[in-house]
Amino acid sequence: MMKNTIALLVMACAASTLAAAQGQNGREGATLYVSKLGDNTDGSSWKKAFNTIQAALSAVPDDKGGHRVVVRPDTYAEANLDPAFKGAAGAYNTLIGDFDGSLGSGATGWAVIDSGAVDVIVRTDTNDTAGNPGWKLLDKGDPKNEWGLKSIDWWGTTRCSPSHSAILWDRWKLKNLYMTGAEGSGWDLTINKGAEFSTITEHCVAIGRFSGICVGAFVGRRDEPVLIKDCFSMCMDWWGDAAGIYIRAENPKPNDYPDVVIENSTLVGPDNALQVGNPGFAGYTRIRLKDCRLFSLNFSQPTGQPSTGVIYHTLDGKLLHVDLEDCLLAGYKIFGSGGRQFGGDIRPEGAAISYTLKGKVRAYVHFRQPVPEGMERLRYWPVADFEYMLPPEFHNPKP
Repeated sequence: MMKNTIALLVMACAASTLAAAQGQNGREGATLYVSKLGDNTDGSSWKKAFNTIQAALSAVPDDKGGHRVVVRPDTYAEANLDPAFKGAAGAYNTLIGDFDGSLGSGATGWAVIDSGAVDVIVRTDTNDTAGNPGWKLLDKGDPKNEWGLKSIDWWGTTRCSPSHSAILWDRWKLKNLYMTGAEGSGWDLTINKGAEFSTITEHCVAIGRFSGICVGAFVGRRDEPVLIKDCFSMCMDWWGDAAGIYIRAENPKPNDYPDVVIENSTLVGPDNALQVGNPGFAGYTRIRLKDCRLFSLNFSQPTGQPSTGVIYHTLDGKLLHVDLEDCLLAGYKIFGSGGRQFGGDIRPEGAAISYTLKGKVRAYVHFRQPVPEGMERLRYWPVADFEYMLPPEFHNPKP
């Protein structure tokens, strides 16, 4: 009894520390409004709302944190969003859609950021000498002929590139957003590789070519992990570093705390639901998943091109540790590292991914594949879980 009481106190203390660090009791800063119905002046009210999300992000006044950008449900053709300032410890900034109408917009539903609908012509910048070149805009042609998902490196919902870090998104919270039409939604620190970084993504849908949500080139804070909660995250490609969620921490040695915590979320990808690592990056990553559903859709026969793993490390499994609690993992096989990438290079098979299990962790796999020790092998198709393969209707109330 005493041990249980102590454990509960420790968990409560940790939760309190995390809540304080993430700004749940932090400073109250400015509120800026975004609506296509506003007069696009100063964003100080719904009437004076900015017409674009970027205009509001650029108007954030300082780096003291606690600021809010509130978005009316609608569809916004925007890409490469970048705020003027970071948030602060104990005072996260927030980018939030007025999903239920409680923030006064007069509408309900998703604030959709469609980065494929932007009226531009975009191409790979062949003059960019970085290892993974960015994009450029062309000034000739009709952008309307190129509407659709813009699958080109570094074109994303949030801005980052080989020469531009996403570090200004540090200590921001994203909530009630539907992000799509681009390579992915998320953050890569690139030129700030190895810097500490924390964000919260809550009640969001993220769909992209190479990932739904991605976080790369960072290290997690002990009491402030990157938090992904109540989200649906899906990629639509199997080639290279593509997964429902893509993570790449840069820790020089293994941590005893997670860089990223994923809770009550659905991760979907053709090859991998969760992928970690990339050639040239050999840092350690730790991820905690609780109450999550992970789907790798490629159940090819062994003689075909089967999935490299529901959870996959591109280089070597020894660089990844996952803590799994009450999760479902469904795919051809559960773990993979190195070896043959579906649609990619062939490399030696890597070491095994290390993991811990808590609660009931279920696995539904190809009939000839083993299940990692401690997981429950499912006999029957996970009917109830499969209903989460698309965002459920109750996530999208009618205006």
